[in-house]
Amino acid sequence: MSSAVLGARNLTGCEHRLALDFTEHGDAAASDASPEARRRIEAAQGHRDHVITTLHGFQSDRTPSDVVTVEAGTHRERVEQTRRAVAAGATWIFRAALPTDVERGRRGHAEALFRLGDGYLPIIVVNHRVTTLVNGERPADAPPPTLRTSPLWGWRPAVDATRSARSQRRDVMRLAHLTAMLDDLGWGTADAGARVGGLIGLDADCMVAVSLDAALTEYAEEFEHRHAIAEGSVPTVARRVGECRSCHWWSRCESELADRHDVSLVVGGSQATVLQEAGITTFDALADYRGDPPEDWPAAVPFADAIVSAASWVADIPLVRRLDRPRLRRADIEVDVDMESYSERGAYMWGTLLTDNTDPSREVRYLPFVTWDPLPTLDEGRSFAEFWNWMAAERRAAREAGKTFAAYCYSQQAENRWLRGSADRFHGVVPGVPSRAEVDAFIGSKEWVDVFEAVGKNFVCPRGKGLKRIAPVAGFNWRDAEASGEASMEWYAAAVALDGAAFDESQRARLLTYNEDDVQATKVLREWISSQDVLELPTVREILTRRAAEGGVPTSRSV
Repeated sequence: MSSAVLGARNLTGCEHRLALDFTEHGDAAASDASPEARRRIEAAQGHRDHVITTLHGFQSDRTPSDVVTVEAGTHRERVEQTRRAVAAGATWIFRAALPTDVERGRRGHAEALFRLGDGYLPIIVVNHRVTTLVNGERPADAPPPTLRTSPLWGWRPAVDATRSARSQRRDVMRLAHLTAMLDDLGWGTADAGARVGGLIGLDADCMVAVSLDAALTEYAEEFEHRHAIAEGSVPTVARRVGECRSCHWWSRCESELADRHDVSLVVGGSQATVLQEAGITTFDALADYRGDPPEDWPAAVPFADAIVSAASWVADIPLVRRLDRPRLRRADIEVDVDMESYSERGAYMWGTLLTDNTDPSREVRYLPFVTWDPLPTLDEGRSFAEFWNWMAAERRAAREAGKTFAAYCYSQQAENRWLRGSADRFHGVVPGVPSRAEVDAFIGSKEWVDVFEAVGKNFVCPRGKGLKRIAPVAGFNWRDAEASGEASMEWYAAAVALDGAAFDESQRARLLTYNEDDVQATKVLREWISSQDVLELPTVREILTRRAAEGGVPTSRSV
């Protein structure tokens, strides 16, 4: 009999976190969730509640016995309600609770079960987008669409050429997990070879039919491996990965990694694996390494960067110049931009800072464009239109005056997403919102400058390229000691009383201060890159030359 019982959340993510969750807390680590994590959990639950209410509303013409919503109660009571609904052959079972399978080590629940033939398929609701609308006509040589979606009112999956899929592995693994549990109970659909689950995302405008045939094979292997980790028969060790930023174990793991000078502090997860398999486990060993990169080192990543990063860790150097003179496009009229969004719901603020380098008497001023209506809201379109048209007017005035213009952001991926997303959703609906073509033209122009990208081109960043990592090197610090993207989510929820959160108007001022500091940090950083002060940093060439003098010259493959 199994002692570890895994839920779907245990099937993806960091394996060491899984081990610690079970060995230290018996999988009770969720109780240690940060306020930001609790906010995400509460937001997701609010979304699920809304979607279930919507789905139930579409079934108003059915008899009560055909549409069953499992009521709140103990787990045993909810499982019994689910059993009775299955035995009665209900078409829809909302908030279904499956019995914990102690023997196999599985537990799970589904937002809905839908009866298909003689069994049930699982339907889950997630708080992120799972499809993207396809804009324009498909190219003639494009492969035929394969995504299948169904309307919310009933399970009618059909090929949907208007969307592309954005499903995540954890969603597919959860559906496979539930399907395996249904099969073990004898509640699964009989059509093996065409197994499917339903996925409803943030937009809640359709159900995605997720094929599970291949996923069930992968799931079986992954479940066996993860179960062994949870039971302690497969050892794990701490290693820095992207997930560490929000993990409740990070302070413990960070201390452990620092104590052993772990190489994952210097390079990314897959690169760290290659180095560790080659016997290079510490950043000291990497800094002293001579010769060609390990055989499986990714070709797209310069091995010299890893060497220089490791040497920088040893010498406590924050940044290393790639070039003798770092370069960043500057202009007569400069606007720093920082967008604030809330999860997948939308962008509620566009903060700007305008600098006129041709007129020292013109005030450098922070100007935010914001909506305090809880997202999603049509007023988001209004604030975006005001931001866009203000910036367009500054661009136009610069051109008419014969001046150059540039707008700057830090990591354009987020800004570009909501620039395009706002145009897609609000153009033709809210006055002043530009078309997607106008937005794309701006994004593709030389007037839109990504300072994050410039940092990567100009520097090796041994401790990461996040703005809050890099801006302090240039002399900038945030006024709010708790300032972070995650914290701002919590502040926003209180600022607009989102999803029943306690209203706290003071959080609006806090968010404005945070956003103003972000645009100020971007300005300070890019001006520092163009200053003489940056020349105080060592160069990659200097570090590699010093290493060569100490005994060993990097090979051509290394650089």
